[in-house]
Amino acid sequence: MARPQRCRRICREPEYPRFTPDGVPCANTVVLSVDEFEALRLVDYEKMTHGQCAAQMDISRTTVTEIYESARHKVADSLVNGKRLIIAGGTYRLCDGSASCGGSACPKDRPHPSQETLPKKEGTQMRIAVTYENGQVFQHFGHTQQFKFYDVGLGRIFHSQVVDTAGSGHGALAGFLRTRQVDVLICGGIGPGAQNALAQAGIKLYGGVSGQADEAVEALMNDRLDYDPAIQCSHHGHGGDHACGSHGDGEAHVCGAEEGGHSCGGHSCH
Repeated sequence: MARPQRCRRICREPEYPRFTPDGVPCANTVVLSVDEFEALRLVDYEKMTHGQCAAQMDISRTTVTEIYESARHKVADSLVNGKRLIIAGGTYRLCDGSASCGGSACPKDRPHPSQETLPKKEGTQMRIAVTYENGQVFQHFGHTQQFKFYDVGLGRIFHSQVVDTAGSGHGALAGFLRTRQVDVLICGGIGPGAQNALAQAGIKLYGGVSGQADEAVEALMNDRLDYDPAIQCSHHGHGGDHACGSHGDGEAHVCGAEEGGHSCGGHSCH
């Protein structure tokens, strides 16, 4: 039985996640994982040794060598054969700013994309928000700590950015998205109260989605997204039936906040 991969620590997700040959139609795509990108950034851009890179990413030197060589081959394949390059996915976790992730190459002290102002959406573009964690579609809307926003139009993504929710819960997240000009939300589990709030905000919902966030957006753009139009927030019994997301008296309820709390969906890579 193969050993599970150890989470690779990265300082931030790439700000430019896709590259396409100019003026060349490309039917093929190369996918560079986020941890491969980080190894390439640290070794080739920051001029670290493989040992220093291993310490920064909290993995072994052997693993650094493997993912670094894989990354270089993928970039070469894209450049030589004119393939579109997308940076997405992988087994990683974001740097938490701890002292163990030191070094001048760690940009945690520079403004993170989640702390930067989201640019104004252009009139011809659509803004898609995805509940987000470690590159994946996060599975419980009400506990979402980050969204990844995508501005799309003319069949391509113009801009993407990860933004923190600053602890907003069910009741506030719809407003959080509305004030950020979101047109569409992709998520995992979501309760009827939150669904109603999104509908009132004019935000179209695609729930019951799992997997890579970037791939989900690509699938939506190509009309092949696998989603559940009847999605509900799954929950354990609480001694009586209730709609997850609201109580009968209309008071907002955070699914999982009661005694014996639970989580709708799972997390990846902790």
